[in-house]
Amino acid sequence: MSGKRIRQLIAIAIIVAAIAYGFISSRNNEQHFAWPLATCSSGETVTNVFAQTFADYVSKLSDGKMKIQVYTDSTLGTDLELMESMKDGDIPFIVASPSPQVSYIPQLCVFDTPCVYTDIKTFRQNMENEELMDEFREIYREHGYRFLGITDQGFRVMTMSQPYTDLSSIAGQKIRVMENKYHIQFWKSVNANPTPMTFSEVYIGLQQGTIDAQENALPLIVTAKLYEQQKRLIMTNAVPDLVTLIASGKFMDSLTEEQAAIIEEAARLAQEDAKDISDHKAEEAIKYLEEAGMEIVTPSQKDYEDMRQMCQPVWDSIREDCGAELFDEYTSIAEE
Repeated sequence: MSGKRIRQLIAIAIIVAAIAYGFISSRNNEQHFAWPLATCSSGETVTNVFAQTFADYVSKLSDGKMKIQVYTDSTLGTDLELMESMKDGDIPFIVASPSPQVSYIPQLCVFDTPCVYTDIKTFRQNMENEELMDEFREIYREHGYRFLGITDQGFRVMTMSQPYTDLSSIAGQKIRVMENKYHIQFWKSVNANPTPMTFSEVYIGLQQGTIDAQENALPLIVTAKLYEQQKRLIMTNAVPDLVTLIASGKFMDSLTEEQAAIIEEAARLAQEDAKDISDHKAEEAIKYLEEAGMEIVTPSQKDYEDMRQMCQPVWDSIREDCGAELFDEYTSIAEE
């Protein structure tokens, strides 16, 4: 077992003891230890700002009686480790991408459907559909979690070194992707050569030529300084880069009605704030990357149409895996 994992286990053990004490003391509406919220992100990303904003609202709405401590940079484990710890009731909250959560909640693969939305505002409009949100709440609940909120970091975009003329420029590019079979299937469908890789290895991978390209949210390209290795940013905009705020079902069941109501209201307010934060950070990122010497390339409408046509087999896969009803509801507004 690695030293890092041992440190994570020690940290979790300490936190579990604090949570257990918090469960007992919360019966008297008192909280003696801050509840942990874990993320795997670093820096001032939308993920971390969403997490901290939620924690701040919880404190404010409870007049300081309820406290949440945000742990960033995978301090308490990887995305998959955090999902396991949360299901066991060891960690109350996480803020993370739903893509790794597919391993525990298969229906979430619907969020990985590529080339559905042409602009982020249309996507957000669909996420305001309460019937659809109720479906996701029930899906999370069935698997032992509670869905509290969702936001985005805009679309995932691509960086590469070679010039981009049309979609054929992507062919053969060894592109780093998340360890998600639908993302891999998508990039294969547009003739790229997808290579799963953890985010911490991307910079050195580009530097050493292990990969030719990568795709990520705009703010992460800035915070990880990927612009130092790649000089072209391609606005592929295939999939929104999503961030969810979820809680342990066991933890939520331990709260009083008043405490649960504060948690849910804080999540709603933090989600609203996160939309504006996301847009602001995307604008900042574009400006910063241009000043850093990156060429910003927007593919033609034909490229987008070709990309959507080429990835239809991915749609078929996801529709089968998540269920036709959920898939059709998720894509309906975009289709209109």
